[in-house]
Amino acid sequence: MAGWIDQVQFLSSLDGAAREMLDSLRPQHLHDRTTLFRPGDRAQAFVILLSGRIGVYLTGRNGRELLLYAVTPGETCVQTTLGVLGDAFYTGEAIAESELVAVMVPRAMFETLMAQSSAFRAFVFRAFAARLGDLMFVLEQVAFVKVEQRLAHALLERAGPDGVIVTTHQELAVVIGSAREVVSRRLEAFASKDLIRSERGQIRLIDRLGLQRLAECD
Repeated sequence: MAGWIDQVQFLSSLDGAAREMLDSLRPQHLHDRTTLFRPGDRAQAFVILLSGRIGVYLTGRNGRELLLYAVTPGETCVQTTLGVLGDAFYTGEAIAESELVAVMVPRAMFETLMAQSSAFRAFVFRAFAARLGDLMFVLEQVAFVKVEQRLAHALLERAGPDGVIVTTHQELAVVIGSAREVVSRRLEAFASKDLIRSERGQIRLIDRLGLQRLAECD
């Protein structure tokens, strides 16, 4: 897959030297559900995601999981950036949530690019700042927003054009930072208000506007 960098819009502003350096790397294909890192691992490379989606999760002492953020093409992973910049260990776990195509930039090359390419440096820090904003949003949601609002928002965000979400109650609990039992009770309440209909292995939205009002409720 030579010349992959020419197909990546978010790297189009790179200077010639940086492009040549990155173009020497070859994209890797990773399967769905591949674990990219676990707590305690040391970052070995900076990941440039070309296609697919990565979920980064934090597991509490009680075993409950929380989705910190997702990484899609053009975005970066906060923990990986910190790892290659500051030699920090991972505290979360990253899982491929689809088939992935990614380029792994070795630590030495990453440091050279950060030092020599202002465009690459700007890409890294711009994406890093955006990801920190996402983390602050998660913190705000978990700390100050009611479960019903978080759940309504999660349903709307994940529903396809047909209004169907293929998921489990446990997966939704991870996304909104709650317990499965709590999510199950809230979904039953939504169903009783004809906002959704629970089906085998999926949830169907019945009243999008009603869910939108609930998600935006103060």
